[in-house]
Amino acid sequence: MEYNTIIVDERDLVGRITFNRPPVNILNIEMMREINDALKSFQVRKLRVLVLDANGKAFSAGVDVSDHMGGKADEMIRVFHAIFHNMSMIEAPIVALVKGAALGGGCEVVAFCDLVLASDRAKFGQPEIKVGVFPPVAAAIFPKIMPYKRALELLLTGDIIKADEARNLGLVNQIFPFDTFEADAERFIREKIACNSAVVLRLTKKAFVEGASNNYHEAMVKIEDIYLSELMLSKDANEGLEAFIEKRPPKWIDE
Repeated sequence: MEYNTIIVDERDLVGRITFNRPPVNILNIEMMREINDALKSFQVRKLRVLVLDANGKAFSAGVDVSDHMGGKADEMIRVFHAIFHNMSMIEAPIVALVKGAALGGGCEVVAFCDLVLASDRAKFGQPEIKVGVFPPVAAAIFPKIMPYKRALELLLTGDIIKADEARNLGLVNQIFPFDTFEADAERFIREKIACNSAVVLRLTKKAFVEGASNNYHEAMVKIEDIYLSELMLSKDANEGLEAFIEKRPPKWIDE
């Protein structure tokens, strides 16, 4: 299949999905559909590892704000959250390569990956609170991978953190110099992961996921309902999104 917004490749049992909407790889509905299609294609392949990376200066600056509005929110949430369902069906370890920024929905994709390799200039964050919404996937995943109070602080403040803090919190595994990031990351994947048995890698991940499971899917059903039935009906959510589009400060009324 030909893609407009991503590049898909597989070599030596290493699959790769490269986000290709530079400079900042905003996730619009078309792109998310293509990501889902690529993920489904890799579900039936016996990979050693699946790599998610990006062309441009950012891994992804998040989901297109315009897709939250004008009646698109239902479809956007459905297509976006399908990414995580499809990622969860990949048997091989999924590794994110983050050279620049991973923000909003882009940070959620990174957080859901099994391993994260970052450059020393990478940055991460969930700034959704500043436009009147919250990140559903991060609300489910952050408490599982980092300390509770720090995870909640990141969601409530929208603060952006650097790679070293992200590693200290458990979001990032390895940090490499910006100038040699691609070579260092590829070497790590090749010499540390892809050199191992494909079947053992998949079974190791399967065993680990069973051990760490805390009913993610049931939690997401409840979180999606809060997002669509409560958050997206609030005045401040719509105000924040409209203010972002109009490039003005939002006027919160706390309703």
